[in-house]
Formats: sequence, C-alpha cells, structure tokens
Amino acid sequence: MTTFIELLLGGLSMGSVYALIALGFVVIFKATEVVNFAHASLLLAGGYLTAVLHDDLGFWPALAVGVAGAAVVGSAVEFLVMRRYRGSDHSVLAIVTIGVDILLTTELTRRLGTDVLALGDPWGDRVLTFGGVTLAQTRVAAFVAAALLITAFLLAFRYTTWGVAMRAAAENPTTAALMGVRLGRVSLSAWAVAGALAAVAALFLTVFPTPGLERATSLAALKAFPAAILGGLDSTTGALAGGLVVGVTESLTTGYQSDLAFLGRGIGDLAPYLVMVAVLLVRPAGLFGTKEPARV
Repeated sequence: MTTFIELLLGGLSMGSVYALIALGFVVIFKATEVVNFAHASLLLAGGYLTAVLHDDLGFWPALAVGVAGAAVVGSAVEFLVMRRYRGSDHSVLAIVTIGVDILLTTELTRRLGTDVLALGDPWGDRVLTFGGVTLAQTRVAAFVAAALLITAFLLAFRYTTWGVAMRAAAENPTTAALMGVRLGRVSLSAWAVAGALAAVAALFLTVFPTPGLERATSLAALKAFPAAILGGLDSTTGALAGGLVVGVTESLTTGYQSDLAFLGRGIGDLAPYLVMVAVLLVRPAGLFGTKEPARV
C-alpha cells in the first residue's frame, strides 16, 4: 500500500507538470486554432537558459531569465514566422511549427552536446517522509508551483481583460476583431504565456530524481501532448485533468512494470498514448473538449 501511495503522489506531481505543458498547447490552440508542435523547443530553451545562468546569477534570477527568455522565444516565433502565414490553412501552420521545432531543437541540442546540466535548484536530493511514505521535495514543490500557476492562469483567463479577449478570439475570431479585439496581440500573448509555462515545467522535469537537463528533455512535451488531446485541445480544465491522468498512468504502470511484464517492456512510456486512444474512441473531442455541431 505504501508503494501505491508513493507512486500515486509522484504521479500527481508529475501530472501537474504535464498539465503546465498541456496548458501551453491549449492556450495557443484557443488563440489561433493551431496545434503547436514547437512547444518542445520552447521547453528546452527555457531550461537551457536557467541551467547556463544559475552559477552567475543564482537560481531564482536565472529561473526568471529562463521563463522570460522562453516567453520571448515564443513571441518571436509568433511574430517572425506564424504571423506571416496568417490566413493559411491550420494544417499548414501546424507543419510550419514542426519546422520551427526542428530548427530550434537542433541548435539547442548542438549547444548541449552530450552534457547533462544541473539547474541549481534549492531542493537538492532531500526527501520528505510521512507515515512511511517517502517523497522527494522537488515533487512537492512541482505540485505546489503548478497548482499556483494554473490557478493564477484560470483566474486571469476568467476575470482579466486579456482573458476576455482570449475567450472572444477563441469563440469567434471574426466577430472579436470587429468588436475591437486585436487578434495579433492575443496570439502573441498566447505564445508568450505558453513559453513561460514550458520553462517552469522544464525546471521540474530536470531536477531530482532526474539527472538534469539533456538533449532528450524536450521529449517530455510529447508526453504532455496526449494530456492536451485527451483533455480536449480547446479546454483549459481539460489540460489539468489530462495532465493528471497521464502523470498517474505513467507512474503506476512504470512502478508496477514487473507485474505488467506480459504487456512488454516500456509500457510506462506507452500507457499515456493508450489512455488517449481509449478516451478518443469514446469522446472524440476529449474529456472536456467542445463537440463540433454537425448538420444532419
């Protein structure tokens, strides 16, 4: 039972981090109706800036620079690349983001080489023990940070002028533009917010018990993608739910790998995608996604 509780808590913690990444997918999709496949490179950029600057600036200033830097990179991608294709088919724009991701990831992995970079976090390898259950402090910090950021985002999305503009643009871009909503600003801010969330997620993906930032870190965004899909690409609530489902599923299947040997090795990496497919078979729009009306 202790093992199950540890796996469950660890899964909820990592699920909250996946929710941050999935929220980035959702924010951009709601603002532009484009699936952003360049999200992995934004995550890697934020983590890289934090890793290379923490010795000189200290951890918290370096993290702030990493978050701001990832937001700037996201804004630059939107302004310099995506805006030039405005009005194009959304599938074309999605392919463009794949090209952007390849360019950015190639440059960042060239800079990383074979190194594994520490981010200088203050938690180290310390653990918390309560009732026989052991949990790394980094996992607790990840859950608390993700909860605060997601709550702040949802409140801003609901009650601020930016949130109203975002919701209007997501509901009907043409009408929103006619009512004075500047779609370019909405899109730019969406990319910036997604980049900032990805940078925070990069921190908690690379601290203890993982060794640090490396070339494969960006692949974590691929684990968050099924979270966004099964939750619903146009639902901020779905991003949270999907992230938690993916995190818990991955943690439990990895932890009980020996008992699931009949399913083959690496089932922990495959399980989130199996859950995504199972959900989509029942609810094609995702758990909280909006069903498209169809004339019959």
